[in-house]
Amino acid sequence: MRTNRFVPYLFLLPAVAILALGLLVPLYNSVMLSFYDWGFGQPWSARRFLGFANFQRLVTDPTVWASVRTTFVFGFWVVTLEMLIGVGLALLLEKAVRGASFIRTIFVMPLMIAPVVVGLIWRYLLDARNGVINYYLTEIGEALPFLQSLGFKTQTWLADPTLAMVSIIVSDVWQWTPFVFMIVLAGLQGLPGDVMEAAYIDGANWWKMTWHVKLPMLRNILLIALLMRIIDVFRALEVIFIMTGGGPGSSTRVLSLALFQTAFTSQDLGYAATIALLLSVILIIFSIVLLLYSNPLKDKADF
Repeated sequence: MRTNRFVPYLFLLPAVAILALGLLVPLYNSVMLSFYDWGFGQPWSARRFLGFANFQRLVTDPTVWASVRTTFVFGFWVVTLEMLIGVGLALLLEKAVRGASFIRTIFVMPLMIAPVVVGLIWRYLLDARNGVINYYLTEIGEALPFLQSLGFKTQTWLADPTLAMVSIIVSDVWQWTPFVFMIVLAGLQGLPGDVMEAAYIDGANWWKMTWHVKLPMLRNILLIALLMRIIDVFRALEVIFIMTGGGPGSSTRVLSLALFQTAFTSQDLGYAATIALLLSVILIIFSIVLLLYSNPLKDKADF
């Protein structure tokens, strides 16, 4: 019997070994590169050993920590809005009502668009001179002048620091909320029917059913969706790069964009590897915290 317990792990071992190899080799190369000064076009033999100089530079680099702060602001609003909207829509569209399938299909379409195309779409929509959004804001503001004080007029969306941040948040929410929606909807449709029926028999209304039955049973699914969105937020690059390039100034320069610019614009690969390690550490911390919360020790007390 004890031997049979290890059989599933033996079948999983090849896949785990391949995944570990694909993870550990790049991580090892990144760690090694962070100790050197090396750039594109140079042979590896021309590298210059710096020791911990790149790490000391990272600790005292205000631009990197400003990018970390920008990433957390961007991530907080993006993840919060996507989770709230995605879960809310999944709860509303879980029933087989007329038109629900069509709405689901339309709603997931942004997820199928490449990030580069999403960036171009929103850049053209938000263009200060020819953008569709400014056109309709101006039309409404001219028709109802009292609305101009509420912002119904031409806006420099991508040239104002605050509006630029709002713009990249809206574009990310538009593209990735369907991801949360699909995961939560699949979880809702997989809930055991006998539990739902028992709750209805006990007199639970829709509100109590949602808060006290459905959402608690979906806890792990929600945490996994949350973790995946946090990881994607810290990897967000293409849409922001195309829409704002990190500007105006550095108001939308998230950490992944700072990493990209350090590596490919400044061609400082050693320091870029150090920033990548910082990014990895942040994601590892988030992953550990959320995975521990999704699998608390009290749930394993019987093992």
